[in-house]
Amino acid sequence: MDLDGRAGWRYAYNGRLPGPVLEARPGDTVRVALTNRLAEATNLHFHGLHIPPTGSGDNPFLHIPPGESFTYEFTIPEQHPSGTFWYHPHVHGSAARQVSLGLAGLFVVRGEMDEIPEIAAASERFLVLQDWPEEPSPMERIRGREGALVTASGLRDPILPAAQGGLMRLRILNASSSRFYRLRMEDHPWYVIATDGGPIPEPAGYDELLVTPGQRVEVLVKGDRAEGRYRLLNLPYDRGGPLFRGLAGETLATLEYQGRAETTVGLPTRLPEATPLPKSDLPRRTLVMSEGMMGMSFTINGRTFDDRRVDTRVRLGSVEEWEIVNRGGMDHPFHLHTNSFQVVGADGVAERARRDVVLVPRGERRVIRAGFFDYPGKTVYHCHILDHEDLGMMGTLEVAA
Repeated sequence: MDLDGRAGWRYAYNGRLPGPVLEARPGDTVRVALTNRLAEATNLHFHGLHIPPTGSGDNPFLHIPPGESFTYEFTIPEQHPSGTFWYHPHVHGSAARQVSLGLAGLFVVRGEMDEIPEIAAASERFLVLQDWPEEPSPMERIRGREGALVTASGLRDPILPAAQGGLMRLRILNASSSRFYRLRMEDHPWYVIATDGGPIPEPAGYDELLVTPGQRVEVLVKGDRAEGRYRLLNLPYDRGGPLFRGLAGETLATLEYQGRAETTVGLPTRLPEATPLPKSDLPRRTLVMSEGMMGMSFTINGRTFDDRRVDTRVRLGSVEEWEIVNRGGMDHPFHLHTNSFQVVGADGVAERARRDVVLVPRGERRVIRAGFFDYPGKTVYHCHILDHEDLGMMGTLEVAA
């Protein structure tokens, strides 16, 4: 395949980079037939969806051998939040390689959020951020591979058309295996309306956004500036470890004013709000992420991943608080499958947004409040720098009825 004039072998869904956008609504039954034409086993992880982690659902332990097919089938719950989710492979030991070669696509759940008048009137754009590393050295795997070429929805510096007086809705996905994106739009603030787990209570304004691997964010951009072009910049961010190469002022896309909206559209004042999770009365668990053995061992609570072992057992229907501690020398984004969570502040108050990835900077800790509802069975949690996951920074979670 050709990317920005550079030919190379890539992995793709239906020959497309990124893969097709899948869309569903709460209550829909979803069937995805996956035929594996790779020379290695693969599978699908439906990242962020609250669906069964077993059988033909979001099953991280399923391996589809070369030349074989499998049909995923599941129902989106009636109460599932609308939002921006995604799909990618999750075979332990090769997740970083398969994702960095191109296997990623958006999964959009349409719902109440899309019916808000101001949001319905906004132009919608999808922005899937991917970088394209070469085969990494051992040192590059330790840090997490990054590529010099970065694309936005398969293009180098695409144009984002905007109407003066209108709103643009950007759904942003970090589909890179390791790279962090610190985003700024020239002369345009971001108005965040949703994070990983769906809408937040009201739009929140930011000049910059940090989007770590696996995270999604939905923003509104107001078309209230002078005609012209404005760059979407990726600013440097040091996530720790060796070989830091922050790229200053890298342009990911360009907003270009084209025409005027028929009517001026303002920001919505209220958004659908997720049900807050009740404070847990169970003892707080601690998960410690660390690095050892000259950087080639990545552990949670001192153990590397073993799919024959259950690391954490929780009760179906329970709410728990987990303290995620980072004792390593690099920042680690922590991801929990199947069930979203809220981040709890130092004052014990949980933020009102739902997430499924939280950044735990090196030397720091974060507390999450998670509800384990609806689905018993085994799934996983892990660092979403996928080389770190492949090198062992993952654990098995069993939800017991």
